[in-house]
Amino acid sequence: MNPKPIQILWVDDEVDLLKPHILFLSNKGYEVVPCNNGLEAIELLDSTNFQAVLLDENMPGLDGLETLSLLKNKLPNLPVIMVTKNEEEHIMEDAIGSKISDYLIKPVNPNQILLSLKKNLQQGDLIAEKTTRNYQKEFRKISLELIDLDDAPAWQNFYLKMIHWELQLESLSDPGMMDIFESQLKEANNLFSRFISRSYEEWIQNQSNAPELSHTLFKNKVKPLLKNNQPTLFLVIDNLRMDQWKTIEPIILDFYNKEIEESYFSILPTATQYARNSLFSGLTPLDISKKHPELWKYDNEEGGKNSNEKELLENQMKRLGIDGKMSYHKITNLKSGKQLAKYLTNHKKEKLTTVVYNFVDMISHAKSEMEIIKELAPDNKAYRSLTSSWFKNSPLLEILLEAKRLNFQLILTTDHGTINVTQPVEVVADKETSSNLRYKTGRSLTFPSNKVYKVDEPSRIGLPQAGFNHKYIFGLDYNYFVYPQNYNHFATLYNNSYQHGGISLEEIIIPFVVLQPKSK
Repeated sequence: MNPKPIQILWVDDEVDLLKPHILFLSNKGYEVVPCNNGLEAIELLDSTNFQAVLLDENMPGLDGLETLSLLKNKLPNLPVIMVTKNEEEHIMEDAIGSKISDYLIKPVNPNQILLSLKKNLQQGDLIAEKTTRNYQKEFRKISLELIDLDDAPAWQNFYLKMIHWELQLESLSDPGMMDIFESQLKEANNLFSRFISRSYEEWIQNQSNAPELSHTLFKNKVKPLLKNNQPTLFLVIDNLRMDQWKTIEPIILDFYNKEIEESYFSILPTATQYARNSLFSGLTPLDISKKHPELWKYDNEEGGKNSNEKELLENQMKRLGIDGKMSYHKITNLKSGKQLAKYLTNHKKEKLTTVVYNFVDMISHAKSEMEIIKELAPDNKAYRSLTSSWFKNSPLLEILLEAKRLNFQLILTTDHGTINVTQPVEVVADKETSSNLRYKTGRSLTFPSNKVYKVDEPSRIGLPQAGFNHKYIFGLDYNYFVYPQNYNHFATLYNNSYQHGGISLEEIIIPFVVLQPKSK
């Protein structure tokens, strides 16, 4: 059965002269209805379901722009391709302002028209077809590459490649290719978890062989960028995954130029009280607990675990010999975000203005507790979309626009990522054990050994012990820890929720980006 031809309305006062073009398009599968004036065109729209309109700009009576206005009022989403002899800029601006789909200058040849129609009517299908073909070619290469990944840079490059394909494939209407991709990503996460389990202790013990980690990032990456003649906004968006950064990146690049885009590794546990305290202090959690015991709280202690970030950062800057004014701002609600945007000008003479923005972290935590968030973000695609929607309407965007106006250098990063967990793992523990779903620390822990990365001597990986004989276990890839009491209830409650603290590509490999404000 032949597919139904695509119906096109062609409006031109000399449409009789266009018969060769119409015949060409007919042979390409388009059914073209000719029309020689704007009023008739508007009437035809009531009786026929056209998929696009070719519209001459210069016609007697109702001209092209007037016809366009009436047409858009009736069918605002109908693609319109304007065809004109007129190259005056104001005509183009009027047409573009009326949301035309394309603008062709006469004389046009049939292939130009065909290309414009394909671009506007079949672009999605053509992109999907090409994306599918390209990923099918790449699938075997990725599978072979996975076998040989054995160092941090290789894993970083591989993860960026996987994000690229995930963002390409998410636009396909056929879920089959995304299912294949997700299967490949699961395999990658399984191998990455094993890689981290093998390598992590050596990284902490011998930093010359380690990738950039939370406690080395500020010294090695941020300090060299601080300038005397330009203020720097150091933005830490809590819990921002690499794919979420790529989602909001186009918005930021409207007013900033990207100078550096890299990734670094969050320390373990990939949890805020560990990773972010290390980022701001330039120390492992073990060293924080030793050098600044008054600034460190263990998992089983009451009180905020990230209440001393400003003091930790000030101590690090002093230790690194960084002079100049610094301020620290933690944004946890709409009001405080708008307040900072309003008064950011007061900080333009500082060397470093540090902002911690917690909204993304709140989304991930809320998802396991609020049904509305679960519905809004049931998978990674929706999670990215939710992040993008929030960012476009957030005080954070207001802050960045004001920072651009004030000529702030922007350094954007995060403390750790998050992963959508799907595999409950039963852990037996006593009441002193920490409550996090992706890692546990305590004295008495019973667990399936093949589902965790176990550390009996926490000091070997830069972690303190809250008590004698306390150990740590970390969830691998998509696992989350559930106690045997009410196992089914909690396994169901937290299934398909976003958690952090464990070992996965999404939690550990995270963005570090440096941007400069555009001049206009």
